[in-house]
Formats: sequence, structure tokens, C-alpha cells
Amino acid sequence: MFKKFTYEDVSAQNQVKASVQRRIRQSIAEEYPGLEPVLEDLIPKKSPLVVVKCQNHLNLVVVNNVPLFFNIRDGPYMPTLRLLHQYPNVMKKFQVDRGAIKFVLSGANIMCPGLTSPGGSLDEEVLAERPVAIMAEGKEHALAIGFTKMSAKDIKNINKGIGVDNMHYLNDGLWKVLTLD
Repeated sequence: MFKKFTYEDVSAQNQVKASVQRRIRQSIAEEYPGLEPVLEDLIPKKSPLVVVKCQNHLNLVVVNNVPLFFNIRDGPYMPTLRLLHQYPNVMKKFQVDRGAIKFVLSGANIMCPGLTSPGGSLDEEVLAERPVAIMAEGKEHALAIGFTKMSAKDIKNINKGIGVDNMHYLNDGLWKVLTLD
């Protein structure tokens, strides 16, 4: 998704109205209840909220020139990895085994066997088409943010094919963008 993301991929930046800002805040609060106590600090009501439209129907939510969340089309908002590293417990987690780490860090989707092998683990409650944090065996921080293609139960039972679409990973284009001026 963000493999070759640069400033040239930005097609428009719009400061949103208060009603749109409220809707974005509400959507984020519903998706990530763990962020509720710090949501006012992350997205202050008085500071301008900018939605940056990019190619491939991608939207970035930017506060004070720092990208905090992104979504594709009208899908759920997902935090950037920098934000996830600050607040690691806001998302459900999947863990990949050591053998999958280098592939995930090069942008590959997460295959079911990498999640069900002895080094991997799944959060059983996760349904299909939900955002998840991808952790690595033996590592402290998330290495990617993904979007499940099937539920955790199906990943465990089928154990074949792509289980999670890799949306944003360490050292991709969005990770390298510290601020959007």
C-alpha cells in the first residue's frame, strides 16, 4: 500500500469542517476504545484537522502536519505505526513467526501458515475485514498494520493462502514521512 509512497502521491489537502472532524473522531473512538482517554490530545477540537487525499483512494488524517490515521475508500481508520508504537494496546494483535519477518518488512501480505506455526499467534475474537497489528516473534513493537481477509478462526482452520493484507509496515513510504508540509 505505502511501499513507494512520496509527497507526489498527494493529490489534495483539505481542512475539514467541524462536523466532519466530529464524525472522524467518533469513528476512531468506536474502532479503538483504548484511544478514548487520549483522543483529545491526539486530535484536539480546536486545532485544524486536515484530510490528505492520495492516489488509490487513500486518505490520511493529519493533525499539526503529522499523519496519525489512514483509511482506504470509506473503510475503517487505521493508526500509523508511529502512533501504534506510542499506544501499543489499541489494536488486536496477530503475531508472525521469525521466518515471516523479512517478508512482512518487504511489504508481503501475511500468509496463514506464518500466523498458525509455533512462533505465531492469533487473537481468536478478530473477524474478517478488521484492522490488526502485526507483531513479530520475540519483538516488542508492531512491524506492520494489516487488514484481515478472513476471521481468526478461518485462518486457523483453513491455514492456507493470504490471511492478512499488509497495509503499512516499518520503513515503507508512510513510515518515512515524518510530517506533511
